[in-house]
Amino acid sequence: MTDEPKPTRARRSPLALVTERVVEVLIHVSGFSAILFVFGIFFFVFKEGAPFLSKLDWMQFLFSSEWIPTSSVQPKYGAWALIVGTMSVTVLGMLIAVPFGLGAAVFVSEFCTGRLKETLKIVIELLAAIPSVVWGFIGLKVMSPLIISVFQVPVGVNLFNAAILLALMSVPIMVSIGEDALKAVPDTYREAALALGATRWQTIYRVLIPAGRNGLLAAVLLGVGRAIGETMAVLMATGHAVKIPHSIFDPVRTLTATIAAELGETSQGSPHYQVLFLIGVLLFSITFVVNLAADLIVKGVRRQ
Repeated sequence: MTDEPKPTRARRSPLALVTERVVEVLIHVSGFSAILFVFGIFFFVFKEGAPFLSKLDWMQFLFSSEWIPTSSVQPKYGAWALIVGTMSVTVLGMLIAVPFGLGAAVFVSEFCTGRLKETLKIVIELLAAIPSVVWGFIGLKVMSPLIISVFQVPVGVNLFNAAILLALMSVPIMVSIGEDALKAVPDTYREAALALGATRWQTIYRVLIPAGRNGLLAAVLLGVGRAIGETMAVLMATGHAVKIPHSIFDPVRTLTATIAAELGETSQGSPHYQVLFLIGVLLFSITFVVNLAADLIVKGVRRQ
């Protein structure tokens, strides 16, 4: 009885070992780069506005609607109307976008086949590729006269106009992510529902949507992020008025539009310049809270 020779491990060349190590380092750097970039952006924005923190009246900044930063006598930096304008446009836009976005995702995923499905997907991708400034022109030249003639209001650039544009800009993201979420549901779920005698609508409502709710929720939250950070479209379509809206047809102003409209007209290092960067920090914080809440909701849904 002879002993079988033990298999020998192939030796790798020093060049292969170095290459593998370099690739591992690059992968780790790529993984941590997103965190570094986020902290870098926050640090830059906070650094520019930090010198004015000690001079800022926080109660006025957060709860006053008087935004008069260019006054030479008594400038006022009340951002409450800007916060309300941002949230009202985003909420109304999502109330319009979510039913259409998720409904379109269900239609493309479960009812379309063949050439119709490919055509719709191409059209949806083209909608996502339209620049925001073009959406702003649509709001000014198409939506504004239409709103005036249909609803008999004096001004067509208002909260409702901007909300429609944000909904149209958010729908492609919701459709794309929502369709992927529904397609990820195993076909065995559909087959089991049909075997039990469920109709197509019952299968969608009672099986597919609960099974794909994490992805559908992610689609909605990505749409919210797209809407809350939009600048040019809301700058051109909201009317750009610093006021608390009492109707969906009132003009408003958002945080992002304020930064875009006023930053280029301020001198670097001035109080106005620094307050605009603090508005950027506030917007960053609102986005962080929204994303954190979304993460907690998704984790809660998964535990259920």
